[in-house]
Amino acid sequence: MSTTHPTTNQHRRNGGDLVVESLTALGASTVFGLPGQHALGVFDALRRSTLRYVGLRVENNAGFAADAYARTTHGVAPLLVSTGPGALMTLAALQEAAAGSAAVLAIGSQVPLAGIGGGRHGYLHELTDQSASFRGVVKSVHTARTASQIPSAVAAAWESALSAPHGPVWLEIPQDVLLAEVDVPPVTELSATPRELMPRPELIAAAADRLTQAGRPVILAGGGVVRAGAEAELLALAEQLRAPVVTTFGGKGAFPWEHPLSLRSWLEDRHTTAFLEDADTLLVVGSGLGELSSNYHTFRPRGRVVQIEADLGKLESNHAALGIHADARRALAALVKEVGERGAGDVGTAYEPTPEAAVSDLLARVRDRIAGQHLDLEQQILASVRDALPDGAVSCWDMTILAYWAWSAFDPRRTNALHSAQGAGGLGYGFPAALGVAVADPARPVLAVSGDGGAMYSIAELATARQYDLPVTWLIVDDGGYGILREYMTDAFGEATATELTRPDFVALAESFGVPAVRTSPERLRTDLAAALTAPGPSVVVLPAHLRMFAPTHLNS
Repeated sequence: MSTTHPTTNQHRRNGGDLVVESLTALGASTVFGLPGQHALGVFDALRRSTLRYVGLRVENNAGFAADAYARTTHGVAPLLVSTGPGALMTLAALQEAAAGSAAVLAIGSQVPLAGIGGGRHGYLHELTDQSASFRGVVKSVHTARTASQIPSAVAAAWESALSAPHGPVWLEIPQDVLLAEVDVPPVTELSATPRELMPRPELIAAAADRLTQAGRPVILAGGGVVRAGAEAELLALAEQLRAPVVTTFGGKGAFPWEHPLSLRSWLEDRHTTAFLEDADTLLVVGSGLGELSSNYHTFRPRGRVVQIEADLGKLESNHAALGIHADARRALAALVKEVGERGAGDVGTAYEPTPEAAVSDLLARVRDRIAGQHLDLEQQILASVRDALPDGAVSCWDMTILAYWAWSAFDPRRTNALHSAQGAGGLGYGFPAALGVAVADPARPVLAVSGDGGAMYSIAELATARQYDLPVTWLIVDDGGYGILREYMTDAFGEATATELTRPDFVALAESFGVPAVRTSPERLRTDLAAALTAPGPSVVVLPAHLRMFAPTHLNS
């Protein structure tokens, strides 16, 4: 074990103080994390700062909480963890943050400086190259090897996380650097200005020309619209062009669900896919047209595509387009101005009889297709959740069958109000993410939705919910195993393997943490869930139910 110990002199500032002073100077008010031996210098400094610390029980869950906090605030969420196992436990959460463009600033400790890079000293938690584990996951990797480097390294990492596209970053600092006494003034002012990603004027002019001349313009809005706060610009452009709008699962809430031009989020539907393919100009904003957004890569556009994307690696990565590398809000605002100056004129003239009628017809065909599959229970449960959830509340969804329904069929009723792990797809996101949302906005209730399999990833965080008295209601749909995998395997192989699980009594388990819990039924769900959401503090609602997915929709069936 390390022989380096923290100082007992509470009045001598050290590298840990520089970390928390730097975060404070950049505007941080809350940090998430979990302490460990090499990180004690920064955790000790927290008590001398004004930062609020929210400690979770597992580093991956702390990462999920930070992810949702960053999405909720449109800001940076600091995440403090220790070396080796603690650091590596964040990787799945940071992968989700990268896929969902969440600005998580993960700060991890390192073994003492002399032991970095070779395994020569045999320090506890030592890795040969810890930062290498993060390079393929996060936007950027930073290191501070002396105390004087800490403020600038924190500022550079903060700036990277918040530059478009938002994303997670990794900063590591050796144990002895965090503990070493510093003889510099406290950090009171620090600058980290995110890089502006402006669209090129000639590309905006070309895009506006294509859109104003289109007879059947359609807009596909992704998570980049939500992360950029570009909802108002999207609405203005859609109304100028009278262009129907589909939102991806990550872009839910970017466009009003009940708007006459809203095609909602039925992306896993052949009718929607055909509609997108039939557009003579398709504007894709804040989406890379990946697997889910392209109906499992079955989408084949016949018209021209214009793509606005802040992530250069996603620009034209799946379909040829007029690619505009820009922040979604900046680019949409420029398009609104350009289209307005040109005058949109008579657009949508190829729709029979109108774009709004085409939207209504498509949604009716989707409803009819779902209605023919005898999935009344699933639709009843989703409707009950929607009815019980207050309009202003946020919901966080794990990878479970009810969440897959929600991606397509749930109306969040406002922007940035539905978060899920559909970017990277790891289990365990829903409950810790809901805790992060509640930390960001404790005045309103938050709903977490998990299956029983995913819930087991997060059970320890019931203690966190109770400790901080967070207003999160956790709906656990208990079907006895990994329900979606059971369905996939049965469809593919005739029977399922490794999907059946022994579960605890979730009600009794929650109550053992001091969290009120109730077992409900589909008939009582609306009432029980509404009561839990209006009660103070955390709560759990357990729904035993076997749900099914709607049939595959990208097949010619």
